Amino acid sequence: MQLQVKQEKMLIAGQWIAAEQTFDVFDPQDNRLIAKVPLATENDMLMAIEKADEAYLNNKYWPTYARMAVLQRVASYIEENKERYAETIALEGSKTIQEARGEVKRAIQTIKISAEEARRINGETINFDQSESGENRVGYYYRFPVGVIGAITPFNDPLNLVAHKVGPAIASGNAVIVKPASDTPLSALLLAEAFTKSGLPAGMLSVVTGSGRDVGDVLVTHPSITMITFTGGVDVGKKIAHKAGIKKVGMELGSNSPVIVLKDADVEKAVASCVSGAFTVAGQNCIGVQRVYVEKEVYDQFLELYKHRTSELHLGDKMDPLTDIGPMINEREAKRVEAWVNQAVVEGAKIQIGGKKERAFYYPTILTDVPSNAVIAQEEIFGPVVLVYSVEDVHQAIDQSNAVDYGLQAGIFTKDLENAFLTIQELEVGGIMVNDSSDYRIDAMPFGGVKQSGLGREGIKSSIEAMTELKVVSFKLN
Repeated sequence: MQLQVKQEKMLIAGQWIAAEQTFDVFDPQDNRLIAKVPLATENDMLMAIEKADEAYLNNKYWPTYARMAVLQRVASYIEENKERYAETIALEGSKTIQEARGEVKRAIQTIKISAEEARRINGETINFDQSESGENRVGYYYRFPVGVIGAITPFNDPLNLVAHKVGPAIASGNAVIVKPASDTPLSALLLAEAFTKSGLPAGMLSVVTGSGRDVGDVLVTHPSITMITFTGGVDVGKKIAHKAGIKKVGMELGSNSPVIVLKDADVEKAVASCVSGAFTVAGQNCIGVQRVYVEKEVYDQFLELYKHRTSELHLGDKMDPLTDIGPMINEREAKRVEAWVNQAVVEGAKIQIGGKKERAFYYPTILTDVPSNAVIAQEEIFGPVVLVYSVEDVHQAIDQSNAVDYGLQAGIFTKDLENAFLTIQELEVGGIMVNDSSDYRIDAMPFGGVKQSGLGREGIKSSIEAMTELKVVSFKLN
């Protein structure tokens, strides 16, 4: 298919703006140039912040019904253009066309839920007379927007993870500036197009493309930015937290997700779920299955079936609807995964299937006998590799699951309610999926983790709570 190289513009305060310099966006499958995107400068970001601050002040009393109407129109616009959105996601990133279509569907839901949650930004009455000093007082609290939000987004869900930040921000009356991943800026720009076509007041949304070094630090440190919401790696997250100063910070920083399979589990269902959970989006998924702890009685059965199901996955052209796995985001990342696997093998791990790289493609890989202190066991792989271990019982599985510095989500397969509730209590994670892999999420649920997996919770309602402040009101009566 012959591709025409797009000359993109970025959105600053309602205006589509070019830049003197651009950067290239490539299709990771074959390294074809697909777009030239503005390389924003520090001055571009400063202008976006200034205009966002003005827009927020001009729309400080923007009514709920009007915010809802904009979001509803955005959802309709994406629905009407869903194939263009899906093709853009697939071309610039790692997703197959089928995975991209699924992401578009989720993004529409995210925006629709944001519109619905806008009507539920409520407060509560307060019983001031619970204190002796509170007699003859009545009051309440209500929520108001924080102001101007800086949103920094990753490459792996280039539309829906942007929607997860922009949707709640607009629903709660904030202005928002998005700095999308430089590998996948096109989907964020398409989302901005939907907002501009839907009557969003100018300045309430900007999408500033370019280098994190050039514009990211300005966004993070500027005093007019009252909140930073970031999804990405731990090292970058730590730097942002250090630089941000006294402002709200919400972070989703990745994981090393475990799944426990006990001897009473439906092994076939566990295998099917763990195949999908480990290898969807070429493993570049923060809640993807990375470690599987299988009770020894069913370990051999699980491993053989897991290898067989993995061998059936089709790796190839991501625009082919029959393809299961596309490329990683670039060859550099594929080389990193290859190096981690090779190092684990040197340290004693065994490759049961996979372990091969071709350009930016890395074959779905199952490892066994991986030392617990290996890099690939302790850190987030963010690639199509899964580690399978045999354990004596649920207690050993819990101990080993917790023996990393991450805690986003986990899964357990069992028919025993006592063991299910034991893992619910003991696993150090932000979400536990019972009889599902770790790779399950709906866009309305609170989403986030503990330890190095992040700060706070996303999900529409949770994000709106984070993007608003409480104001207490007390009336003293005569």
